[in-house]
Amino acid sequence: MRGPQGPLVQRQQRLGLRPGLLATAGRYGYHRDELYFLRAGRELAFGYVDQPPLTPLLARVATVLFGDSLVGLRVASAIAAALVVVCAGLLAREFGGGRGAQLLAAAATGTSSYLLAVGHLLSTTTFDVLAWSLVSWLAVRALRDGGATWLLVGLAAGIGLQNKVLPAFLVGALLIGVLVAGPREVLRTPWPWLGGLLALLIWTPFLVWEARHGWPMLQLSSAIADGSSGTSASRWILVPYQLVIVSPLFVPIWGIGLWRLARDPALRRWRAFAVAWILLLVLFVATGGKPYYMVGLYPLLLAAGAGPVVDWAARGAQRVRRGVLVAAVALAAAVSALLFLPLMPATALPGSPIAAIDYDAGEQIGWPGFAATLARAADTLPPAERATAVVLTANYGEAGAVDHYGPALGLPPAYSGHNSYGEWGPPPASATVAIVVGYRPGVLSRWCGSVEPVARIDNGIGLDNDEQGAPVVVCRDLTASWAQLWPQIRRIG
Repeated sequence: MRGPQGPLVQRQQRLGLRPGLLATAGRYGYHRDELYFLRAGRELAFGYVDQPPLTPLLARVATVLFGDSLVGLRVASAIAAALVVVCAGLLAREFGGGRGAQLLAAAATGTSSYLLAVGHLLSTTTFDVLAWSLVSWLAVRALRDGGATWLLVGLAAGIGLQNKVLPAFLVGALLIGVLVAGPREVLRTPWPWLGGLLALLIWTPFLVWEARHGWPMLQLSSAIADGSSGTSASRWILVPYQLVIVSPLFVPIWGIGLWRLARDPALRRWRAFAVAWILLLVLFVATGGKPYYMVGLYPLLLAAGAGPVVDWAARGAQRVRRGVLVAAVALAAAVSALLFLPLMPATALPGSPIAAIDYDAGEQIGWPGFAATLARAADTLPPAERATAVVLTANYGEAGAVDHYGPALGLPPAYSGHNSYGEWGPPPASATVAIVVGYRPGVLSRWCGSVEPVARIDNGIGLDNDEQGAPVVVCRDLTASWAQLWPQIRRIG
């Protein structure tokens, strides 16, 4: 590879991001979302209740290529994270940064909390960050060069929209940014509009699926705003969250980048990005979006700020300033890795700051034991009931765990009303007994004439995650058929 990109890629590889993520990928276990993706990958469609089709498709591909391999499932995310790092370096070059600025932008991005947190899991957020990074890099080039580069922007946005709907907000905010801050002349050419049309065409199969199913993503957005997700937070947390989402030590870098995009004459052509950042912050606060929705813009902000920071380190007391810069990157890397990579033994998580800060760490613990508890509950049933029993779970992670671990334990099939599991249908009419997990007895009394508690979920290490202590009951004497009860059981959130 020639030119500045060659050293950049070589340095990125020396950071060890991709092998580092894969080296720790198998330390705990499947995340609840990954178990859901594995099942969704067996139910391939143009859309799902809570997401477009790309990530379940990647789960299906990983299963075909690697079989039942946790590390194999996460290869695509590690590659995506590595590409985000490359995009940061390329963006720094577009903003006039030399090799030092490119390396700093890549290093700050590669050691940031959010990228380590999502880069070692199969997560829609990982590919969303990559989509935003690619759209940002290509849009920077298109705003400078114009022409057919806008088609590449549309291609990247369209593929990103098959993973999450969030790139639509980025594109919309950038369009408003160009109208407000320029360069407006680019909108007088057909290329940006052709790029938008290409993105829309790629997105269309999912939009058709959504329309045919009553636009469930709108219900999901409302549920998230009301706090139904495990990663939901108060809308007012979103603003201060931006100070820690990369690393508090990198706030000066991306803060300078945001200022440069807003005020530096040398970056005037890209002022739309500063407008877009402000617009998106206001929008997500107003609509109750999740605090991490804007993470995809930080590789660009870090890239814009890296040049002045490197120039600062080269002036005056160079050794001291460079030492401070290197120490900041190293400290940020160490703290981010400790908090967001599965480095600590699982037994050390209960009561630790890691479990309190990183919600996803707890959601990777205890799933084999969860399935084993349900299997023991199933074994207590008389043979006649056991032959037709099913498992009903309160959420898709629990159902995914039964689907993944249950066959080897002889568990009955899993059903759930949660999100796309609800779309996949109720238990058969022949199932008059259900092993139910995760519901409060008061809720079950509306569906079951007889509720017999038989166990509680225990992950064995006392970690307070979403499943710890969940009741397991045997439900008999249904108050109506499963088909009649299903509208009550179904929920989106």
